[in-house]
Amino acid sequence: MIFGRIEDREHIEFLPPSVLQCFDCCQSGKLDELEKGSHEISGENIFVNIVEYETGDRAEKAWEAHRAYLDIHVMLKGEEIIDVNFIGRMKQGIFEPDSDYLPLEGKASAAVNCRPMDFLICFPEDGHKPGIQTETPQMIRKAIFKVRL
Repeated sequence: MIFGRIEDREHIEFLPPSVLQCFDCCQSGKLDELEKGSHEISGENIFVNIVEYETGDRAEKAWEAHRAYLDIHVMLKGEEIIDVNFIGRMKQGIFEPDSDYLPLEGKASAAVNCRPMDFLICFPEDGHKPGIQTETPQMIRKAIFKVRL
């Protein structure tokens, strides 16, 4: 996993062009114009899901991982905590290939506090539990880019 800020892009130019293309979208300002839902960037190879939801208690949130796509969470409005751990340290459920979803159980090794224009890249070995409230529940808006591996 890689946690950073879009504004510090010069330090992450080593990332693959497909990931940098997602950051280009963030810096273009066009994400604010997109409605909730899925939007193609480069066919099925790169797309972005714009989501809005209320953060909540850690115990109410679910662990997940993905095999076919990188997950790049970019906070647009609000603030949330995302717990992280390596899937090798967790109990794995049954992978759902149609939705590229691997349910997990376990505890966090670390947590990141995502604020506007922070990003978290989750690789297939990275379990993550998004949607955790900071101090109190709040509505957030974020982009979740999916980059085919």
